[in-house]
Amino acid sequence: MRVRDVTISYGGEPVLEGASLAVGEGQFVSLVGPSGSGKSSLLRALIGLQAPLAGMIEAELDASEVGILFQDDALLPWRTARDNVTLGLTFRGMEQRKALDEADAWLDRLGLSGFGDRFPRRLSGGQRKRVALAQVLALKPKLILMDEPFASLDAIVRARVIQDVVGLVERERISVLLVTHDLEEALCLSDVVYLLSQGPRARITQSYDVPIPRPRELVGARVHPAFAPLYEKLWRDLSHAVDGAPRGQPHIGAEAA
Repeated sequence: MRVRDVTISYGGEPVLEGASLAVGEGQFVSLVGPSGSGKSSLLRALIGLQAPLAGMIEAELDASEVGILFQDDALLPWRTARDNVTLGLTFRGMEQRKALDEADAWLDRLGLSGFGDRFPRRLSGGQRKRVALAQVLALKPKLILMDEPFASLDAIVRARVIQDVVGLVERERISVLLVTHDLEEALCLSDVVYLLSQGPRARITQSYDVPIPRPRELVGARVHPAFAPLYEKLWRDLSHAVDGAPRGQPHIGAEAA
């Protein structure tokens, strides 16, 4: 997927102006920036919920090959975990028995074997997030768009779910575009990180290649020699984007915006 000089406006001054980025096959890309810089607006444009004022979005994919994972899991409370996962499969015409088998297989891959008959209210936050992820992955997307999908999870559950995601997208060669405020998360997960300036009229000002080899393990990524210098540079550039002057360096692990 390529975004070329995209400008997004809601009727007044543009929220995002002249944005260009690319997500290659099997590549994990993150988009970071201050609040109000148009990160979520760009995702809305990518899935057709917001028409750009200018620019082009080029995708070598059908809409059916794009999965979406938002911060809220959006599971249907009256359907079991298994039935939530089968929803998209049956909508696409898969026979019910096959869809149930496929749902069970994905729940098992994500550590939820035996939880298929539970309703969302009987699942923890991390378990619900895994069901939502199974719901997306069962459709075999080639690209997943993620809008801060892990923000509502506590630290330990968040780390486990993120590691699940890393393993699955690496094995399945799925492309990912992640919107996040968490610089550490972006660097641990990504091959490339794009930085947005302060809005309105936010622009993509920098891109950073992350030279940490795959397969990626979160603890190993944090202690890789390239991690700390890149984190410090990204923090300084984000601080400059917010107020024009670098701030004091935060402890690694703190959210930067």
